[in-house]
Amino acid sequence: MFRAMHPDVAKLVEAGRIPKPVGERLSQLAPGKFCFHKSFGAGKVVEWDLPAKKVTIDFERAAGQVMELQFAFQKTEPLPDDDFRARKIEEIEELRSRSKQDPVELLVHLLESHGGGMTGDAVEKELCGTVIPEANFKKWWDAAKKALKDSRRAVVPAKRTEMITLRGAGQSPAQALVADFEAARDMKGMIKALEAIAADIGAFATEPDALKRLLKDIDEGSRKAARVQLGQALQLVSARDEVIDSSQTLELDPEAVKLADLVRGAETTKLADEVSTLPTTRQRAVFEAFPAAFGDDWIEKIVKVFDKVGARGVTEIARILTEHGGLPALLQHLRTALARRSLAVDAVIWVCREREGSSAEVFTPDVGACVLNLLENDHLADGPRKTTRLQSLLNDDKTLLGDLVAGMDVNESRNFARRLLDCPVFGELEKKSLMARIIKACPATAELVSGDGGKKREEPLLVSWESLERKKVELDELIRVRIPQNTKDISIARSYGDLRENFEYKSAKELQRYLGHRKNELEKDIARARGTDFKGSDASSVNIGTVVTLADAAGVESTVTVLGAWDSDPEKHLVSYLSEVGKALLGRKPGETARVRDTATEQMRDLTILSIRPFMP
Repeated sequence: MFRAMHPDVAKLVEAGRIPKPVGERLSQLAPGKFCFHKSFGAGKVVEWDLPAKKVTIDFERAAGQVMELQFAFQKTEPLPDDDFRARKIEEIEELRSRSKQDPVELLVHLLESHGGGMTGDAVEKELCGTVIPEANFKKWWDAAKKALKDSRRAVVPAKRTEMITLRGAGQSPAQALVADFEAARDMKGMIKALEAIAADIGAFATEPDALKRLLKDIDEGSRKAARVQLGQALQLVSARDEVIDSSQTLELDPEAVKLADLVRGAETTKLADEVSTLPTTRQRAVFEAFPAAFGDDWIEKIVKVFDKVGARGVTEIARILTEHGGLPALLQHLRTALARRSLAVDAVIWVCREREGSSAEVFTPDVGACVLNLLENDHLADGPRKTTRLQSLLNDDKTLLGDLVAGMDVNESRNFARRLLDCPVFGELEKKSLMARIIKACPATAELVSGDGGKKREEPLLVSWESLERKKVELDELIRVRIPQNTKDISIARSYGDLRENFEYKSAKELQRYLGHRKNELEKDIARARGTDFKGSDASSVNIGTVVTLADAAGVESTVTVLGAWDSDPEKHLVSYLSEVGKALLGRKPGETARVRDTATEQMRDLTILSIRPFMP
């Protein structure tokens, strides 16, 4: 009855000195047996001393480790002799050889030893530097992962943080693909599985019925997701249609949900937001469903989402409208939006790029004004920049500015050039390069960068020492903490693969652009700043560093303190001398009236200056 136990332990159990469960666990730590420790890795028991209750184990990361038996019971788990981790200890050269000759079998063995599934990160941790040399691992892993996926013996996700899981044995390729779909835990998993089926539709040539049972699940899933996960519902139905189009045996139930149904039932803004996140092929399918969804009104409907669907979306919509005679309606929409300066970034980029083709009719001076509006407003907004691609287009397209100015009269050209020179998003070298192109198209603008029309040198900024210190602390944190962390985040996100659909990578790159812009802005501001404590300010008129008592038409008094460029604090009645209120008050004397905008009501009102006194820090 004790054949599974070590002979020495069996004697102790038979003598009643230790319980049978203890004897069975103790036998798992007999010399020659294998175990695993979370910190030390896999190990092989070298010897034990039962009277002293000690065991010696050679771990991967701790050779000759002596442990109390009770501690070893708690902190280790037994490994079968054929476990991958055990074989790493005993047969590492054989595993290295197999990694070259049959990497799929090596990976299957590894996955089986870990319960049938591991993340890509865990696989790398197990193999890199031991079985596979670290310098060769990436190249080996890319090839081995592809071979494992092609073998269909495991489900291999794109992201290294997701589980690679073994499929059941004895399945045909078609059955394995269907099983992946049925095992999907969420909509994303269903979409990926369905796309894999579409890409390998030939596997169903001999098993046409294997797909039919999926159609009902797809229909139910898409109906449920339509309200809260519209984008995923659109992807799922689009992928289903691709499978049906590729198959010669499948037919869609007339009552099944269709792309047109989802498009027709969605609110316009929500539809645009969701579609903009989809891959190009899926966006195309959604836009091509508009005629079926809206009938004769489809052009009017699709034009409404044109400038809300991102770069890929505007290109697809323009193509579809051109093919179906709807381009005039799009151009009218663009003409109106440009005049109102309300056109979105990606739509403006499309107009610029198509200026010699589809958008030639609307490529007017309004485009230039719209471009600068977008850049300036984005600069003033908080958060990552949204106009980086537009700014890059201005720099990279060598003829764009010349084409814009060519459609302007001299005054329009000068105003446009002046706005560009004042636009805070461009560096000095950028401005010189861009202005050279404008001057080439309109020589009259040269006076803005030389002679009387030259750009004035930036004035110093008067600031409090406290606000200057805050700016320096923010810059220091950017340089030491946020920018290095963002660089690491980009590296990690890049490892997830497929940068075109990699949300983490795109977000990290957007933040990188924002952080770089913010760093440049802080360095420029700090270089201009002149710190002061505001002592000794002249109070004969409103100056920087003065406290002003005001009265409105009803005689209600209020007090404001005019301080440095970065010292605004409405709750404490502090205003910057560069603010609208500060500019309205500067230079005024007691008894004079200033016209000031009420920050609560946005209405202009007249305030009389009653008294002025120096600010006391």
